[in-house]
Amino acid sequence: MSTRLPGREYKAVFDRGRSARGRLLVAWRLPVETGESQAGVVVSKRTFRKAVDRSRAKRLMREAFRILVKEGRVSPASHWIFIARVSIGSAKCGDVKAEILKLCGRF
Repeated sequence: MSTRLPGREYKAVFDRGRSARGRLLVAWRLPVETGESQAGVVVSKRTFRKAVDRSRAKRLMREAFRILVKEGRVSPASHWIFIARVSIGSAKCGDVKAEILKLCGRF
């Protein structure tokens, strides 16, 4: 099964989930009864003007989450949404992984 969150699930996460802010991103989490952890990403055109910068931010968040799920370090059966902040533009994948782990610990 894919680690990507279907678009129809975003509203439920924003309506019923909880959020935590970090330096690089904002994380929203909604526990679900069954299934694997899935994540969606949001990168604003207002924050990142150039498409190449938006795409890089999305890639970083998706890859960091995929690695953490593969390692079993993310809580199972949760839907996540990660919203990029400006500071993610200069971050590396390891930085984003550490940030996601830190935010996962807050829930």
